[in-house]
Amino acid sequence: MRCIFHLLFGSLAAATARAASGAVWATPHESYSSSVGVLGCKVDTNRIAYWPAAVDCNNICVSLSYEGRTVHLLRIDQSEGAHDVSYDAWNYLVTGYSATEKPTTGGAVAMEYEDADPSACASLIHTDGNKLPLSAANSMNYLASCLSQDSWVGKNYVLYNILDPICSWGNDEICTLDWPTANQATCPTQLGTPSVLTTEPVYNIQYMTGNQILASNGQVVANGSQTSAGAASISPPLDLSEKSGSRVGKGNMVMVMAMSVFTYSLLYVI
Repeated sequence: MRCIFHLLFGSLAAATARAASGAVWATPHESYSSSVGVLGCKVDTNRIAYWPAAVDCNNICVSLSYEGRTVHLLRIDQSEGAHDVSYDAWNYLVTGYSATEKPTTGGAVAMEYEDADPSACASLIHTDGNKLPLSAANSMNYLASCLSQDSWVGKNYVLYNILDPICSWGNDEICTLDWPTANQATCPTQLGTPSVLTTEPVYNIQYMTGNQILASNGQVVANGSQTSAGAASISPPLDLSEKSGSRVGKGNMVMVMAMSVFTYSLLYVI
């Protein structure tokens, strides 16, 4: 019986070790999002991994390689099953060019990944000390789980009074958290106030066209160097639907407004 136990345990340990690297079918993801409330205005939204596993408190950085090219990605969102990556990162790995220069279309491509130390993704985090920027109003469940253990996120986070990952509601100000005495942050402005925020826009790169668009309303702010008619295609166009694991963000403003008002009511009305 003991031999069987050791055999099973050894197999599980080996499988866990192997999970740190391997191959995935990477698909392009157009619209920035974060299931744990990482603020897109404070990170490089063109280098994000949207993978099936729950967002971890330590393994938030991964390298992805294809045909001699490698990028590092922040793993800060959970997909419904696909191994999505930011469209620009996918386009660069496939073609060697940014999606704004030579946008291409396609679906899943087999690529090699490896978990990386968070320091390898430091340049993707645009805060003092490269601390992970979280929403003070909507990231507390995730942060509490990280603070309850000896984790990288628990030691390297900063809270902002911004309500949504695309930074369209709230106030761009740093909040403090007296953990574990308090489980709610203190901010210069009342926490969770749904003020319209326009000073910290988040941009997406539109699939196929390479256009840069505002994440909050879909407005095109910069045209890609190629039109969709001139874009190369390496495989059948990707179905950018919720079913494939990607989220295009249709109706995004309505959802964000609802979330903002709901959060505010929980904090101060109910």
